[in-house]
Amino acid sequence: MTVDRADDLAQTPLPPDAVGLLEGLGTTRAIRRYRDEPVPPAALRAILFAATRAPSGSNRQPFRFLVLTDGPMAQRAKRLIGEGARRTWGAKREVDRYDVGSGSVESSPKARMARAMQQYVDEFEQVPVLILPCLVRYREPTPMEGASVYPACQNLLLAARAVGYGGAFTGWNFMVDKELRELLDIPDGTFIAGTITLGRPAGRQGPVRRRPLSELVYEERWGKPAEWAIDPPGTQFTSAGPPRPSPGER
Repeated sequence: MTVDRADDLAQTPLPPDAVGLLEGLGTTRAIRRYRDEPVPPAALRAILFAATRAPSGSNRQPFRFLVLTDGPMAQRAKRLIGEGARRTWGAKREVDRYDVGSGSVESSPKARMARAMQQYVDEFEQVPVLILPCLVRYREPTPMEGASVYPACQNLLLAARAVGYGGAFTGWNFMVDKELRELLDIPDGTFIAGTITLGRPAGRQGPVRRRPLSELVYEERWGKPAEWAIDPPGTQFTSAGPPRPSPGER
């Protein structure tokens, strides 16, 4: 980015949201297919600004974001993670039997998911933006340390939705952690918390499918649904996940 361009951005307010907060929360899907176009600096600035507004333990803000677009390091990092992603997805596809049972039916949710994931990893090197969210550790790892980096990742994805972009959060980086550190000079003591891909959606955003509110929210005691935990009209539900308990088992 040139100095003049940076000066321009310094005088430019953030763009208006394309969606309201509650609508964004309910419609931010994992976007794995992107148009072949770059994400401009102004959009990256807005998205990363929102990410850095996230809460963290003692407000220390130990998160850092390594943004990779189209430079030589970015190309090498995308290729490195893409190779790890294809190995990991190939093994998962076989172990989880994505190509048998309902997976052999082309129109089934299982088969559609397998196709989407295969295309995602096959074309990983072409993603417009790759972001590595990192946690700079200031003490020994604890069960709570993720609370100081993962809220920032969710902020990032929601902000991308608000300005017309989309992304997906994965752990493909864990397969090539050592190589990534060497390539990008990431210091010891810094945890690479995931991989976020980002771009203009080739498809569309839309309502996310989740389990019914009554299955996820309890009141007073474990397993007792709250009477007010009622999904809004038009809510769409998922069939994925573990088998649902019968009413008598809750």
